[in-house]
Amino acid sequence: MITSSEQQYIELYEQARQMIMEHAPEAMNAVRDDAFRDFAASGFPSRKVERYKYTDIQKLFAPDYGVNLNRLQIPVDPYEAFRCDVPNLSTSLYFVVNDMFYKGEGQEVRGERIPHSSPKLPEGVIVGSLRDYPELVTKYYSKLAKTSEDAITALNTMLAQDGMLVYVPKNVKVDRAIQVINILKALPQNAQRVVTDLMVNRRVLIVLEEGAEIKMLFCDHAADDRNFLATQVIEAYVGNNASLDLYCLEETHAKNVRISNVYIDQQANSRVNHNVITLHNGTTRNKLDLTFSGEGAECQCFGCVIADKQQHVDNNTLIIHKVPHCTSNELYKYVLDDKATGAFAGRVLVEHGAQKTSSQMTNQNLTATKEARMYTQPMLEIYADDVKCAHGSTVGQLNDAALFYMRQRGISLDEAKLLLQNAFINEVIDHMQLEPLRDRLHYLVEKRFRGELNKCAGCKLCK
Repeated sequence: MITSSEQQYIELYEQARQMIMEHAPEAMNAVRDDAFRDFAASGFPSRKVERYKYTDIQKLFAPDYGVNLNRLQIPVDPYEAFRCDVPNLSTSLYFVVNDMFYKGEGQEVRGERIPHSSPKLPEGVIVGSLRDYPELVTKYYSKLAKTSEDAITALNTMLAQDGMLVYVPKNVKVDRAIQVINILKALPQNAQRVVTDLMVNRRVLIVLEEGAEIKMLFCDHAADDRNFLATQVIEAYVGNNASLDLYCLEETHAKNVRISNVYIDQQANSRVNHNVITLHNGTTRNKLDLTFSGEGAECQCFGCVIADKQQHVDNNTLIIHKVPHCTSNELYKYVLDDKATGAFAGRVLVEHGAQKTSSQMTNQNLTATKEARMYTQPMLEIYADDVKCAHGSTVGQLNDAALFYMRQRGISLDEAKLLLQNAFINEVIDHMQLEPLRDRLHYLVEKRFRGELNKCAGCKLCK
């Protein structure tokens, strides 16, 4: 049944289809109409749909958000105005302003280098706009993110007009991590219309050929005190013996809605390290679909959430073991305060013939108040008989004995709680392979628990 939430997007596409097409590359337009038909047929999922039972998607999309279909330029130079809270990581730095790849410092388009660029990438490596590499985009775009299976993915595919391509050729190792700053910035005000609420649709395509290696960090920030809704679809192809480290860090604000779908396909003997960190947000819904398509592959999936006030964070994962001899490990931890709501639903599917599978899923949670709510649902679905799989979840409060012990030694109650919460979350952070980020996150987590992380320090975009 189509409700008003999706009807506005159906009408938007029908009325603005030509405008959307004119401002987007052919490779993205080729699948746009199919995505629209899939979205119109299904509509937004209700909470009766198993994978969306903890987040009211229809309610989140009900407001009338503005969409920058004309691709108006946002008047901001992020290099001059923005200072990320994760600086000095010795990364190659790139920006996405709303859903437009920012062709500024550090960018290379068809061999043409912008002045004052960051260190040159290894030969053959591409970090750029989807617009500029039609052959690669046509080959890989929207192949993993199937619009018939997820309405959010369908909506993103039918409205997205730009995106980011990351390509690493065979046996190339990118030593310097790629850091992408996603900035949400309101459209300029004018006499005809003032846009207060804005929807953006980001797209990322990552392709690692055989033996390739790369580390990527995505940092999400909101640069205006406005209502934003961001949909994001990441597709990652990880070839034989390839290695991908993917970190997603959110530091936005209470007016931001973030809905992210990540699709990863792993070939034989590949390695994926996926980390999602939510330090400050409004409403966040992260979905991870990871498939083992080649034997001997392994993934490590970690997540940490710190939420208070009325914040809502929902992580949903699906790991599919299609072939034998693959290993998956998941560890997600939440600390919830005030009236915050957290949800974790993880499912591991071991298909027929996927023998010698090894899988561990753990979700551990702390609720600091009686009003905080945590929903946890780890699941195993196994159709092979020679496997080693386990799952578990806990929801509790801080240890009274530990608090008493620390207070007996002169530590205040608030400081004792902070130390215990830090130690609880740090188990996830310590698993991260990107050492400079790991060290910085220890500092940011302590700031967050002390209530000091309301917006990025030094950010000049918020006026």
